[in-house]
Amino acid sequence: MAKKSLKEEALEYHAKGRPGKIEVIPTKATSNQRDLSLAYSPGVAEPCLAIKENPSDVYKYTAKGNLVAVISNGTAVLGLGDLGPAASKPVMEGKGLLFKIYADIDCFDLELDTTNVDEFIRTVKILEPTFGGVNLEDISAPDAFEIEERLKKELNIPVMHDDQHGTAIISGAALLNALELVGKKISEVKLVVNGAGASAISCTKIYKSLGAKPENIFMYDSKGLIHSDRDNLNGKKPEMVNNTVPMNTSLADILKGADVFVGLSRGNILSKEMASQMADDCIIFAMANPDPEISYEDAKIARPNCIMATGRSDYPNQVNNVLGFPFIFRGALDVRATEINEEMKLAAVYALADLAKKPVPDIVNMAYGNTNLKFGNNYIIPKPVDPRLITEVAPAVARAAMESGVAQNPIKDWEAYELELANRLGNDNTISKIIETKAKQDIKRVVFADAENLSVLKAAQIVLDEGIAQPILLGNHKRIQAIIDEFKLSIPDVQIIDTLNPQSEKEVQLLEEYGEAFFKKRQRKGINASEAKDSMRSRSFYGAMMVEQGDADAMIGGLTKKFPYTVRPALQIIGAREDVRKVAGLHIVMTKMGPLFVADTTINHHLTPEDIADVTELVADQVRMFDIEPRIALLTYSNFGSVPDGESAVLMRKATSILHERHPDLKVDGEMQAHMALDPSIREQFYPFTKLGKQAANTLIFPNLSSANITYNLLSNAADVTVIGPILLGMKKPVHILQLGASVRQIVDMVGIAAIHAQEVAE
Repeated sequence: MAKKSLKEEALEYHAKGRPGKIEVIPTKATSNQRDLSLAYSPGVAEPCLAIKENPSDVYKYTAKGNLVAVISNGTAVLGLGDLGPAASKPVMEGKGLLFKIYADIDCFDLELDTTNVDEFIRTVKILEPTFGGVNLEDISAPDAFEIEERLKKELNIPVMHDDQHGTAIISGAALLNALELVGKKISEVKLVVNGAGASAISCTKIYKSLGAKPENIFMYDSKGLIHSDRDNLNGKKPEMVNNTVPMNTSLADILKGADVFVGLSRGNILSKEMASQMADDCIIFAMANPDPEISYEDAKIARPNCIMATGRSDYPNQVNNVLGFPFIFRGALDVRATEINEEMKLAAVYALADLAKKPVPDIVNMAYGNTNLKFGNNYIIPKPVDPRLITEVAPAVARAAMESGVAQNPIKDWEAYELELANRLGNDNTISKIIETKAKQDIKRVVFADAENLSVLKAAQIVLDEGIAQPILLGNHKRIQAIIDEFKLSIPDVQIIDTLNPQSEKEVQLLEEYGEAFFKKRQRKGINASEAKDSMRSRSFYGAMMVEQGDADAMIGGLTKKFPYTVRPALQIIGAREDVRKVAGLHIVMTKMGPLFVADTTINHHLTPEDIADVTELVADQVRMFDIEPRIALLTYSNFGSVPDGESAVLMRKATSILHERHPDLKVDGEMQAHMALDPSIREQFYPFTKLGKQAANTLIFPNLSSANITYNLLSNAADVTVIGPILLGMKKPVHILQLGASVRQIVDMVGIAAIHAQEVAE
């Protein structure tokens, strides 16, 4: 059922709304006739004439310089084989998606209906004026080699077959670092490569470029050792021959005393016994997917001190191509390189290897549940969520292009270039990538107070399938099961509690205990024993009490009820931390340039300057939790006294003064208008004294609930943004209240936040 559910979800994901995963959107204003006359006729004639006069101006006036073609004929799709061009399109769209989210590179995917090499090359060649670069994908060997080699010679833009070079670059960096850790020289190690496809051959070539000796490299395909006595070597295999041992030497024999095993073949081909015969401090890269040549567990049993890497994300040292291709093309495009040459690929190798040795940002440590992730046997290559990849790898590639003479637009100001790279995606957007990863590190029990709802149950299945949390469902057993059956959901072994009709003596007993506990909390606040017991039949009260009593770690509720009906029980039962005077509500609005933290969106109607300062401190702590420096603007309709007597202006002015006194180093200022907070150029022109400096604010504090709530709702519905929240700040234990009608994705996001907060409470 689970596999069927995953299949159905994947198909629904690709089909719902606008089919596919990508779209083309305009980058210039198109709101009126004047805009359209500039975008098209007659204004468009001017850039056409300029490009005719100076062909390089195509990079100045069009999107060519940031446009990559992802091209395949579908002859080697993932691990699925020859599916044909149409069936490869979802993968090519996915590749384009990765280019965009990791390096802000636009892509057109092109699926060519041909297996004729000449026809393929001719088609790509005549498309050269359209693109700034070409990423070849999922093309079977040996055609892949010929296609790439000829296109590199015949085109004047960068071309790379990622299937060949991506794994080579990432594993090359991993190999350098692994050898450094075990104190071995690459020129001296015995290296066994199992697999002889495009990726394996490219890996071997780059290992040679890094210093490995050909006589020390032994490559095997399904028929045995690549040896000159064989009469069935095709493609690039003859370049990989090693005649220093007999042709019939088995893989098991060659592995005796080997320092390095590189697997790019099929699962479970390397036994524990074979691994045990390798040299001391051996290195095992088992990169077949989804099943590696030897499992991580078996490799560690056979050789406890080995350094192990796989292609999987659930074990240390994942060799993941996304560490390479977005940033290699980013650097190549930015200097208008005519090709991606060996120098540029090696620059990426060394940049990745060096990055793994640098102190790991807290945001990466948090994502992987390890507060001391550092260079060592279990960390030899960077993690995909590392925000420094674009600013480390792309400049290294760009420099190599310049130094090797293939750059047509050399970079002159490297500091400005690195700032531009950091701003392209808004590195703070790594929040959305790490929430679930962090939650998975220490799975917490999250009670869902509104489980008689399809969206909630879909979210519960995702949470369970992905290992984000262990759901506990509150609701009627029959109703919940009916929804599960009708929509073919799979939520096995999940606890269901019906507060209105307890199903066991334990549930009856818990109702009594929870009622008594609630009565003790509220007996001097107008609640009698009978009312306290009756309150526990409300799922919002019961769920909050589960968290308070330690029977759950966090609660999610409010999807089908008004916000006060769910937040009130949480405040009465769990309450605020001892050091908190005002619990506050926060929404995270995920924009292209990074997140905006917006508060207070849900709790406090009327605030004093001291309250504003307290709320701001809570929000700043939450922002820092994501390893982001808060840049806080206290918003109103006035700029620094421009409306001296305005009520909210005075409020925010006084709150700013309090914050400046409490936290002299905090980047916070006000009172100011929203556009002033978000546009540093205008702020610098008119108010250069502000503590926000030359960057846009990322945290917006509003004078009252009404303005904050209107703002985030307006943004979430009128702009192309994702919203996470509301997040309750200042509670003793995590309870989060969903927005009415929240989507499945939003519910899952909030479960991840709740789980992270529960982890913090446990610490």
